[in-house]
Amino acid sequence: MHTVFRARLAGLAAILLCLGAAPAQRWTSAWATAQQAYQGDNSQAEGAFEDVTLRQLVRTSVGGRQLRIRISNAFGTDALLLSGVNIALAPDPASPKILRGSDRPLTFSRARQVAVPAGAEYVSDPVDLDIPPLATLAVSMHILKDPKSESGHVGSRATSYIVKGDQLSASDLPGAKTVDHWYNLTAIDVTGGRGAIAILGDSITDGNGVQPNTNQRWPDFLMERLQASPRTRGLSILNLGIGGNRLLNDGIGPNALARFDRDVLRRSNVRYLIILEGVNDLGTLTREAPVSAGEHTTQTQRMIAAYRQMVARAREHGIKVIGATVMPYGSNEYYHPAAVNEADRQAINAWIRKPGNFDAVIDFDRLVRDPAHPERLLAAYDKGDGIHPSIAGYRLMAEAVPLSLFSR
Repeated sequence: MHTVFRARLAGLAAILLCLGAAPAQRWTSAWATAQQAYQGDNSQAEGAFEDVTLRQLVRTSVGGRQLRIRISNAFGTDALLLSGVNIALAPDPASPKILRGSDRPLTFSRARQVAVPAGAEYVSDPVDLDIPPLATLAVSMHILKDPKSESGHVGSRATSYIVKGDQLSASDLPGAKTVDHWYNLTAIDVTGGRGAIAILGDSITDGNGVQPNTNQRWPDFLMERLQASPRTRGLSILNLGIGGNRLLNDGIGPNALARFDRDVLRRSNVRYLIILEGVNDLGTLTREAPVSAGEHTTQTQRMIAAYRQMVARAREHGIKVIGATVMPYGSNEYYHPAAVNEADRQAINAWIRKPGNFDAVIDFDRLVRDPAHPERLLAAYDKGDGIHPSIAGYRLMAEAVPLSLFSR
């Protein structure tokens, strides 16, 4: 009897211990970028990443007191070997200098050195660092061995710095080689955020036409609006645009469906998703030569099926999915679209606008088109190539997004 009583007491103690355990830490991605393989002119020369320190600067959305980073070797063919990774606050987005006293060494499974296998993603251990909203962070990696193939983000619109040897904690990197790309860094998570808004897109979201280190992409402007409003201040923006991206076929980077799980669903605490994709599918269909009416119909149906797939997969994860209409590109000389291409675009946008297909809609088409020529961008918001908005256009896009979309 005494043994049974002691067993019951032990069981009760275990229950009380579980009830008193601290809840798991909730992470929110404060910054992220889509990964792609480096090819052709974008690749570095052989040996460029042999025993070097690579310092990369990014601007996070929300603040926090603890953070972790994610390193991706998604398109590598051998292990990515790093002797160490540090993170620090940076006072200037256009300089490799770091703020004194803010430098923190990171560990991965409690080890400084890390080997990220080909195709894998590693998350660092948490580190204490108090960062404000809209902070610029410097992530420094000491790369031991030149990788056979590079993973990263080509269209960073941010300058990265490369110097020989281990200079992880250097306060400045004078004489560093500069490149306007990101490598292997795919996300930074913080504690305390309310949730993330992922934006899946192409070069319009990636920021074609934006000068490096200026943070003038339309998601940047939207990020600033969110942080200025007490109702949305805890929400982050994740820019997951890739230049030339398509729904159905690979381009400079993998197609939207192929990268959906990695770029959207694997990010921490994503609560909302904006999809602005499709113009490159429409344009490439007839860029080289006209196609039959049947091929136009087939592609439109396949694009709609791709949207349906992404909406369904996001909803399974409790994510609100917001569709953005495909913007005009009628005066673009690269795609030189005809009336039949415009009809395809109108059909796609009609489906996006139809209630129920998405949880909400942002009608960028109506916002930036020329009323006299609805197949074209309005000149005031055209970068000059007939497809990409100007900086004024990007700002207009961000200002037109109702913040009420992000309240539950």
